[in-house]
Amino acid sequence: MDAFTAGILQRIESTRQSLDRARLSGDDFLIDMEQSQLDDLHRLAAEHGVEVSAA
Repeated sequence: MDAFTAGILQRIESTRQSLDRARLSGDDFLIDMEQSQLDDLHRLAAEHGVEVSAA
């Protein structure tokens, strides 16, 4: 796995965790921000052929 792939997968996992925490706290603004970030990371991964697990 190259550095880009490892980095993007780590950022996705970190953002998923942040999104989960935002959901638990009920902070709608933070939920929207984290979801947007996650969507952008998934889009970037797809553009570069990085497979992201659904879990």
